[in-house]
Amino acid sequence: MTAAMTADEPLLRIDGLQAGYGDVQVLWGVDLTVNAGEIACVVGSNGAGKTTLLRTISGMVRPRAGQMQFAGQALAGASCEAILRAGIAHVPEGRRLFRGMSVRDNLLLGAYLRTDLKADQQRDLEQVYTLFPILKEREKQDATTLSGGEQQMCAIGRGLMSRPTLLMIDELSLGLAPRAVEKLSEALLEINRTGLSILLVEQDVFTAFELARTGVVIETGRVAFAGASAVLADDPRVRSAYMGV
Repeated sequence: MTAAMTADEPLLRIDGLQAGYGDVQVLWGVDLTVNAGEIACVVGSNGAGKTTLLRTISGMVRPRAGQMQFAGQALAGASCEAILRAGIAHVPEGRRLFRGMSVRDNLLLGAYLRTDLKADQQRDLEQVYTLFPILKEREKQDATTLSGGEQQMCAIGRGLMSRPTLLMIDELSLGLAPRAVEKLSEALLEINRTGLSILLVEQDVFTAFELARTGVVIETGRVAFAGASAVLADDPRVRSAYMGV
């Protein structure tokens, strides 16, 4: 552990991160920062390494080299449980809800490491229902029978139930209708207004840059571009390669 972060340090700082699977290296010296209270994004084509980056941050993939610091703590090589306890919640690609379990029970699984009062957890559950009223209406329904957009709401709600400081979302819009993406985007902005930091991984560059203040573009496991999302959106190289304009 390091000393507590100072006011001018980013909430999450990653330097020279390398990671992969077996003999296959996926990430090659990735640098990334997320400041407290902001939405940041990671964009890139399919297979660029975006999901591996989030899986490494959350402890599912062990880094081969590099440093990760979160809120003043060194997290490189820490377990998934330790990283969740530190305040990082990961909403995985594909939602990964549990079949045969109700919406309510899937949401409560997000609080499984919490040791506070059940009343506090119930209060947070009601806040999730306020954010996503359809989940309240369907709280007894098998979560895997929801529509794609509703499943994403449930997965985000499950992440929120851990009371994170940083919420990481892998492919918010994947496979969803535009109206569902719009509703989810509005919800993320509302969540962010409470002070929660968000790291969003997206193939949909338009959605990512619209939501995020800063971003990085990853190509074949390396950061190709980084900066304010408004500046990236105006970069002709990014526009040509990822926005079709």
